[in-house]
Amino acid sequence: MDKLNNERSFQLYEEAQKLVPGGIAGIRRPYNFVPGEYPIFLDRAAGGHVWDVDGNEYIDLLCSYGPIILGHREKEVDDAVIAQMEKGFCFNLAQEHQNTLARTVARLIPSAEMMVFVKTGSDATTAAIRAARAHTDRKVILRCGYHGWHDWCVEVKGGVPEKLFEDVYEFHYNDMEGLEKLVAEHKADLAGIIVTPVGHPLAHPVEDPAPGFLELTRDLAHAAGAVLIFDEIRSGFRMSLGGAQKRYGVTPDLSTFGKAMANGYPISALVGKAEYMKVYEKKAFLSSTFFPNSLEMVAAIKTIEILERDNVLDILWERGLKLRRDLDTICAKSGLPVEITGNPMMPYVWFSHDEAGKYKARRTLFHTFAIRAGVFMQPYHHSYIAWRHTDADYARICTVFEDGLAHVLKAIP
Repeated sequence: MDKLNNERSFQLYEEAQKLVPGGIAGIRRPYNFVPGEYPIFLDRAAGGHVWDVDGNEYIDLLCSYGPIILGHREKEVDDAVIAQMEKGFCFNLAQEHQNTLARTVARLIPSAEMMVFVKTGSDATTAAIRAARAHTDRKVILRCGYHGWHDWCVEVKGGVPEKLFEDVYEFHYNDMEGLEKLVAEHKADLAGIIVTPVGHPLAHPVEDPAPGFLELTRDLAHAAGAVLIFDEIRSGFRMSLGGAQKRYGVTPDLSTFGKAMANGYPISALVGKAEYMKVYEKKAFLSSTFFPNSLEMVAAIKTIEILERDNVLDILWERGLKLRRDLDTICAKSGLPVEITGNPMMPYVWFSHDEAGKYKARRTLFHTFAIRAGVFMQPYHHSYIAWRHTDADYARICTVFEDGLAHVLKAIP
């Protein structure tokens, strides 16, 4: 399959490297895809598709790393935002939309008695950690999963003094013995345990929590007098309208939501039981010029309305299950050590590791084939599905997987 024309993308990237550190910030840098093959700049989007600056069209299976739950440029959401623009949205004081959204969130999410609305996932998880420490007057945090870029949890420690993360200890998903050991070791000063309830997307296998894992996490936290936090930035408004906590029946003390909450508009939330959230009335501080902006709240209100009204998540789950079954069959017949992991909302293409390191070359070749065929995924990150993906999109994805894996087997048996 011929290489795509990405001339304009490469020109813009060359210019960007003179203006922006690395050319592009964070996870969207070219080395996180297949350098030289993937586009670097996108131009527009609609429904379940995106177009790059060179005019190439793709089925969007990354969905902006998760925020696009309905589809790009969802008319009802955008119309609601435009109507609010005509009134204004960045004011001296809060607007009534805050209460409307808060009532909706409280109705849907088990842990949500009170909440604060912020802008990013990192805002929300950091606000959760501050609340846990303020409530307990303790320091130690146990963490499992990716929780953002702020100093207490950043993976790359450059520019971060050790004292800012020295009281944070990591444990692995479903590792009950490891968690018990950490809790016992830090029990006297344990402020909170924060866990991504559906597992770290790049661990293998990425499936449901092991029986009793979430319950044990809750029980250990409470026995130690600590706060249980669920990081639902990815799973919120995808796993169910009440998040993974609703699906799995384990209610944390605090939880964070974002991404799919507003179909791409920048908003996130820290929600929780009133006794923990009330630290933000006097004891702890949280503020931003832009937190009260109403466009994102309006988008969230309308997005959640559509999700609920049109039974979107049940439909997506059913479609995701069918896609998963179809891709499982294709992988099993491919002759390669490859499988689809994750849940139906967030599938990941996993090339089994081998001593010779063939999996790296196979992964790169597969994603090269896929992007040339017009299916946009991320080699090192799980995918997402959106409501506006069509049956034709799913059929095309299956064809690309089948042909792509056959191409890989022929080149790297």
